[in-house]
Amino acid sequence: MSDRPIKLLLIDQDPIFRLGLQVALEAIPNLVAIASVETDTVALQILAEIAEKDPNQLNLVVLEFGNGRSTTSQQLGLQFCRQLRALYPNLPILLLSSVQEQGLLLAAKSIGVNGYCPKGTPLAELVAAIQEVANGGSYWFGDAEAIITPNSSLSTPHSQLPFSKLRHNFHLSGIANIDTTLAAVTAQLQVPGLPVLERAILAGRRRELLAARWLLNRLLVSSQEKQEEIPIADEPPLTPSSSSAIQQRQTVSPLLSPGTLQSVLFASCVTKLQFPLKNVTEIPLEIDIFREDKKRELLYLILQKLAQQLDELRASNIEINQLYEVKNILIRDLWQVAVTDFFGKFSRIQIGNQNIEIVNLLLQNTEVVQRDILNKIPLICELYSYLIFQIELNIDNASYSVVSAEAKSQALMILENLLIQVANGVVQPLLNSLADVEEIKQNFYGQQLISTREIERFRNDLSWKYRLRNYIKEPKAVFESRHELFVIVPRGIANTSVYAPRNQELVRLSNIPLVVTLLLEFSDAIAPRLKSLLSFVGSGIVFILTQIVGRGLGLIGRGILQGIGSVSSVEKNFRRNSDRPK
Repeated sequence: MSDRPIKLLLIDQDPIFRLGLQVALEAIPNLVAIASVETDTVALQILAEIAEKDPNQLNLVVLEFGNGRSTTSQQLGLQFCRQLRALYPNLPILLLSSVQEQGLLLAAKSIGVNGYCPKGTPLAELVAAIQEVANGGSYWFGDAEAIITPNSSLSTPHSQLPFSKLRHNFHLSGIANIDTTLAAVTAQLQVPGLPVLERAILAGRRRELLAARWLLNRLLVSSQEKQEEIPIADEPPLTPSSSSAIQQRQTVSPLLSPGTLQSVLFASCVTKLQFPLKNVTEIPLEIDIFREDKKRELLYLILQKLAQQLDELRASNIEINQLYEVKNILIRDLWQVAVTDFFGKFSRIQIGNQNIEIVNLLLQNTEVVQRDILNKIPLICELYSYLIFQIELNIDNASYSVVSAEAKSQALMILENLLIQVANGVVQPLLNSLADVEEIKQNFYGQQLISTREIERFRNDLSWKYRLRNYIKEPKAVFESRHELFVIVPRGIANTSVYAPRNQELVRLSNIPLVVTLLLEFSDAIAPRLKSLLSFVGSGIVFILTQIVGRGLGLIGRGILQGIGSVSSVEKNFRRNSDRPK
């Protein structure tokens, strides 16, 4: 190995682990951690800056698959590794993760990850792995070549009866242990009043047990048993009440579990989050004031929190009809956790003599944000039902089967709009309370909206947006049975609309919005008659102008011309007579 320093980029959501690893590696000669970041978005920004300055400044990326526990987070981690390999094909990647599932490790290796070490690896062995991978080699902990290669001893033919019998016994005992633990964890999750943190931990444990049971079924059964095996989805066991409710929905495709369906959809969304996030609509958005990297970081954070919320809902055995009852609560909770995690639970800011807790100040605006933004986000229950219960989507007056490309496209639009609107809700109280604070402007705002005048102009535009929406645009959309969605396209954030029945909302309209709908209805009723009348009057005017006025003007003009001609003749005769000799 050469004496040149190995420069690392560390990516992990756990700040304590990142700090500990960074401190430990700083004590090793020739190892330098040039940055330690929490999110993939920040990592991509740093990598882009390094690529512009000096591509040789970085030798290795050391990363974790999301939080290491959530299935969705692990899938997003794989997607991020694919993106890294596509953008920087020569940059080595070392997976330092709590993940031990063989399927995920095999997937990581197949997309180009160069090495793997589990968390808790002795420092000396971790340093050896870093050195090996950074110098162009590969390192898989515990001779993982044998562990994760499909052609390992686990693929012994079923004809080898002694091994087959032993494998079958392992399978039965392992499944029994997992089912016992799974039942205990599920029972704990059903205890009412469970703290949110404990519920999240138990939900993660349950997902790990489901994944372990799936892997055990795949790895320790014979090919004949696999053909007879009933597919195991990661849905929670159904109670009689929830089972009867789900019987009304479309049959679940055995090829796609809800977790896989969510992972595919979220991976597509992560890919689109790498597009430019400039607002290309004529409607001002609260997040427009943020720099693009902050927009992306916020949207990605909300996506992660949504994934966790969906996992918790599955673990809670929620029924379909309950989604409509708790929809507003779910969106409010998603907004609150996004505010807390984006700004930092204990972050403070000094304003004059006051030391203000940012999150507590912003959360005081809960009712305003929920009234102005969160409660107006459309098609939430449809999206949650699609992802949790695999109910077909009914959008734009059409029904789309769960596994169809059209359903994925429609669900992706609803998901993108949800992320953008929740992000708007995160920014709105900041603009109301801390808009012109220098520290906020330096940390979050774009260069074009940093002066006090531009900020006030931006806030005024938003204020007019709310007035126009509440009094004109929203009642018009209700009357036209459509919802406006903000989506992410290659050129930025655009808007589109989808058809959805809104009869109940139309009945509840009052005051100015009701007047607007009545005017629209009156306009629709009178428009054909008015057009006919205008057409008749227009024809009459054309007849008068052309046949009467036009001909009259023509006669007058002709008379004038003839008079001019007669005068000219008289003048000529006069001149001719005056020129004769006398």
